[in-house]
Amino acid sequence: MAGPDPGYDRVVGRAHASRSEVIAPHGMAATSQPLATQIALDILKAGGSAVDAAIAANAALGLMEPTGSGIGGDLFAIVWDAEKKELVGLNASGRAPQAMTLEYFQTNGIDTIPRYGPLPVSVPGAVDGWFELHGRYGRLSMREILAPAIAYARDGFPVSEVIAHYFKSNESRISQYPGFKETYMPNGHVPRKGEMFRNPRLAKTYEAIAEKGRDEFYKGSIARSIDAYMAEQGGLLSYDDLAAHKSEWITPVSTNYRGWEVYELPPNGQGIAALQILNLLEGYDIAAMGFGSAQYVHTFVEAKKLAFEDRAKYYADMDFVNVPVETLISKKYAAERRKLIDPNEASQELPAGDAPLQDGDTIYLTVADADGNMVSLIQSNYRGMGSGMTPGELGFVLQDRAELFALDADHANVVAGGKRPFHTIIPAFVMKDGEPLMSFGVMGGAMQPQGHAQIIVNIVDFGMNLQEAGDAARINHKGSSQPTGTMMTTGGVVHLENGFSKATREALQLMGHVLGASDGSFGGYQAIMWDKEQGVYYGASEVRKDGQAAGY
Repeated sequence: MAGPDPGYDRVVGRAHASRSEVIAPHGMAATSQPLATQIALDILKAGGSAVDAAIAANAALGLMEPTGSGIGGDLFAIVWDAEKKELVGLNASGRAPQAMTLEYFQTNGIDTIPRYGPLPVSVPGAVDGWFELHGRYGRLSMREILAPAIAYARDGFPVSEVIAHYFKSNESRISQYPGFKETYMPNGHVPRKGEMFRNPRLAKTYEAIAEKGRDEFYKGSIARSIDAYMAEQGGLLSYDDLAAHKSEWITPVSTNYRGWEVYELPPNGQGIAALQILNLLEGYDIAAMGFGSAQYVHTFVEAKKLAFEDRAKYYADMDFVNVPVETLISKKYAAERRKLIDPNEASQELPAGDAPLQDGDTIYLTVADADGNMVSLIQSNYRGMGSGMTPGELGFVLQDRAELFALDADHANVVAGGKRPFHTIIPAFVMKDGEPLMSFGVMGGAMQPQGHAQIIVNIVDFGMNLQEAGDAARINHKGSSQPTGTMMTTGGVVHLENGFSKATREALQLMGHVLGASDGSFGGYQAIMWDKEQGVYYGASEVRKDGQAAGY
């Protein structure tokens, strides 16, 4: 890329970059917690695969960053298999309990699924996801893989700054539920920045999983503890629901954006919204608009609105509804939809709403090994620490994903027993000329597909490097139609980070956009890029989080 513009504060690169990219020849890991990144590297150095390292890091994050992850939640992954030269996806999201029916909510006079408590709990899929991934791509034993997280759970680790902040916000929401204080407030308060925190309960749970396998979680003592706890709390999740769970291997879908083949997973997640946004943007000369310009922001927001309108109408569990994925991500469809975008005025009549998809704390991590294998993995409880349901002596919180079901009988995402809810968490991957190029993700509720599209645009159109693309100021439009069936008729609110100029903001307001605060809900990014010519990996980590990219 060209040299720095006059006035840049850094010796090289763009002024907004927090640091340079990390470059290494043998392996790379990028996670939202430095200790988890180091664990992943240790696993790679011990002969483990990229998947082994990803599982180890995910287990560590379930301990160290329970404010965004844990074995009470779900998991999705995209894996590049270097030996077979194939890209595969794993949907390890859990289903609604069989007793969770529309009739149940209607009979009990419940018109909105609660955010917290026993009712929004769906089957946690993460552990089964670990074992599915390990069964195909693992080299080390699960005992070796989980050992670092077990040691930190028993001996303790220092809580980092961002995680401490989210611990505090979760305390005010869910600390009243049985088991939470015993697990996460042993000293009478949630862990604080720099404080050594131990979770011996989770250490025992991890040890049981390592020794006895995934069935210990879904059919053994852990499942029975969850069943008993949920029955006591009046929840719907049962032992039979856990015992019936299984993950699904799926084929990622893609669109080509100016020569980059961008891959996402099909619904029940929202990944294809990123592909729809990119298809719409491809019809414009984005590079000529310039990063940070009002015209670029306007075009991006209008494309996002159109994609999210489809997201609300169509995205759901494809075992229950026929989602027209091929049509939605086609160039022809985008060309027709693009005609609805006015280049000078914000749309005000698209269906929109203030549903709960804006508040999804998550962890994203990516690992690459010396053999060229790469894994893009995302995992979450939803709403930070999930439902608040903290069963028995197990040391983790159960997710509240079922909150995202609709209670409208005519909606694609209507609740049903055994159905997977609409999901916000999405991993991403890029291929170019038939070769793996980039594994990345941007965590954060409905910000995720917006973030995916912005990262690609930043690199492809604006010429940023891997770290600069993540550090650049982001756009987060809130207020589109949501998969819960909630709708309004408004143009929504455009939230811009502080890197956007006053002139851009004023021009957007003149176009009819409503601007909101720079409220911090701009996601969290990790990425790895493969340089085939030099045989090295580039790594980048989110400047807004506690994370780290590191290689060896």
